[in-house]
Amino acid sequence: MRKILLALVLLLAFTQAGAESRYVTDQFKITLRAGESSGHKILKMLPSGTELELLGSNPETGYSRVRTRDGKTGYVLTRQLMKIPSARDRLVKAEKRLQELQAEPDALSARLSKLQGRHQQLQREYDALKASKQKLDKELESIRRTASNAIRISNERNELRKMVAKLTREVEDLKQENRELSNDSNQKWFLIGAAVIILGIILGLILPHLRFQKRKSSWGSL
Repeated sequence: MRKILLALVLLLAFTQAGAESRYVTDQFKITLRAGESSGHKILKMLPSGTELELLGSNPETGYSRVRTRDGKTGYVLTRQLMKIPSARDRLVKAEKRLQELQAEPDALSARLSKLQGRHQQLQREYDALKASKQKLDKELESIRRTASNAIRISNERNELRKMVAKLTREVEDLKQENRELSNDSNQKWFLIGAAVIILGIILGLILPHLRFQKRKSSWGSL
């Protein structure tokens, strides 16, 4: 009885082991030959999924003439060629694309974070430039006011110079007039003095004569 049970257990285990699935791998290599037969020289071993350029096919020999991406030309069995990449290659590409798609949010998040940092940096630079511009505007306004004041002061100085020149001319004119008036006054007093002297001389000459005549007339009356 024990032997029968042991045999049943072993049979069940063998049956389960035999029922496991297996798949034929598509990882293999094909030969690139110099001619259209298995007797020609092997030029290169081409792994599964290698992309080839089809140059022509010969249905009688079952070979196709192809060119590799590195420019080597040879012959391979036509039945070993597919119009589309192998399922494994497509799966690898699909998985790679899936990984890329899954990584895109992280990449986008990192890029967004980088852009935000760049934006903050640009904002700081903008604020600094704005403050610098405001400072320069104030300095420019101060320079403009200073220049305006300088122009005004220069104009006022020119006006003062003109006034000083005018007053100087007027003073010179007044001095000249004063000199002329002084000369005229001296001449006037000189003439007055001369007239007084002449009058005195005349009186000095006339008065004695008048006195003499008066005495003479008084004597004549005696």
